[in-house]
Amino acid sequence: MAREKPEAAEAEATPELSYREQLEFLNPIAQPLASRKLTRKLLKCIRKATKQKQIRRGVKEVQKFINKGEKGIAVLAGDTLPIDVYCHIPIMCEDRSLPYAYVPSKTDLGLAAGSKRPTCVILIKPHEEYQEAYDECLEEVSALPLPL
Repeated sequence: MAREKPEAAEAEATPELSYREQLEFLNPIAQPLASRKLTRKLLKCIRKATKQKQIRRGVKEVQKFINKGEKGIAVLAGDTLPIDVYCHIPIMCEDRSLPYAYVPSKTDLGLAAGSKRPTCVILIKPHEEYQEAYDECLEEVSALPLPL
């Protein structure tokens, strides 16, 4: 008989935080922040991109491919601390005219990417399998106002 891990039971028992509750944990640089509706669309697009292996996950990997000139949508977690870990990514995106947006939770970002670990940055690459969802997200993220 296999024993159950107590961590798994605790994780299932803790309720998910709502969008409004997650906003309390945002760091000061999390601008432009995706709305609740756009956050859902971005996470859905990430799930579709993960199935096609069309995402870059993590600061080091995303930074490397932005420098190489890869195109896509950068999605950053707004609750990452310390902010020094990834505060250079938005500047790199602006220099290369890549659209980017913040979502409230790094845990949700990691789960959408098919990982149990939280992740603070994901780059979604375009692909014909989910082109419609990608284009919709691209349009809405591009319309978000950039911070001053």
